[in-house]
Amino acid sequence: MKTTTLLLAATMAAFTAGPVLAADAEHAMDVQQQQSAMNMFGGPVYMGEPALDVTAALVKAGGGAEKFSFATALVAMLGEDTVNAEVVKLTKQYGEGEVNTFLSGMDAAIGFGLKRATEAGISLPEPADLSGTELAKTLVNAGTAPDSTFWSGYLFDKALSNKLHNQVMADINAKASYEADKVTHKILNQAMYDVAQALGMKDVKLADLH
Repeated sequence: MKTTTLLLAATMAAFTAGPVLAADAEHAMDVQQQQSAMNMFGGPVYMGEPALDVTAALVKAGGGAEKFSFATALVAMLGEDTVNAEVVKLTKQYGEGEVNTFLSGMDAAIGFGLKRATEAGISLPEPADLSGTELAKTLVNAGTAPDSTFWSGYLFDKALSNKLHNQVMADINAKASYEADKVTHKILNQAMYDVAQALGMKDVKLADLH
């Protein structure tokens, strides 16, 4: 009788644990799929909650939502001399046309991102207490994947959410082109890698797309 009781107890425990184990397995599969998923222009997908307070700090540094300029944000974070030197370096590397596409593409990305967020009922919170190089370092960290490589897509996922990031890319592709979107991601990979090196963040790696 004792043996029968133990067998029954074990069987009941197995049935009870079944849904829990299944849920754990499903969660693990979701995590694995997220980790293996790739953004359109390379790098892993981030599916967590966006850091909207950091996005708000970037928008503030760039002159606000109505007149946002990524160039203005860069100057606010790094200083005019550093930014001018980086623009010269990038222009030699990519040409003036692609650098202009990158800067206008970043402005468009923020503009479309704020528009899509508003449509989704999302309002930016108060900006994080970040400015200057601390904001720049935070953005580098936000875009740095677990393997220490900075990816533009990973940063956009954290700044907006993966869903809004994909909607913004569709907007840019429709208004400008797929190639312009790719150039924006490509040069941002290089620029933020350069920023990381200048700020002593030597562990950050350069993405394959650059």
